[in-house]
Amino acid sequence: MAGSSKGLTKSRRARKCAGCGAERSKGEMLRVVRSIDGAVSIDASGRAQGRGAYICRSAECLDRALKKNAFARVLKHAVDRSFYGEVAKFLGESDDE
Repeated sequence: MAGSSKGLTKSRRARKCAGCGAERSKGEMLRVVRSIDGAVSIDASGRAQGRGAYICRSAECLDRALKKNAFARVLKHAVDRSFYGEVAKFLGESDDE
């Protein structure tokens, strides 16, 4: 029998943080997506088409991801270091809500 023995569907399986490696549910994490045209952006809805990378909603995980150049590795595409600043700004704004 192929697949997970836990019986979880694709939408309910845990996602792995690109920064710390912790596994969490999709709703607890922030998704970054590389679209078909190669643009890398924050996917606040978690539903945009393209290759995705997930990160915990913490500055510590973002710092780890920056040090490991994790978004570039996971998305299989070059990611400008300034993009990490955009993610930090987004995380700071979402913490205020």
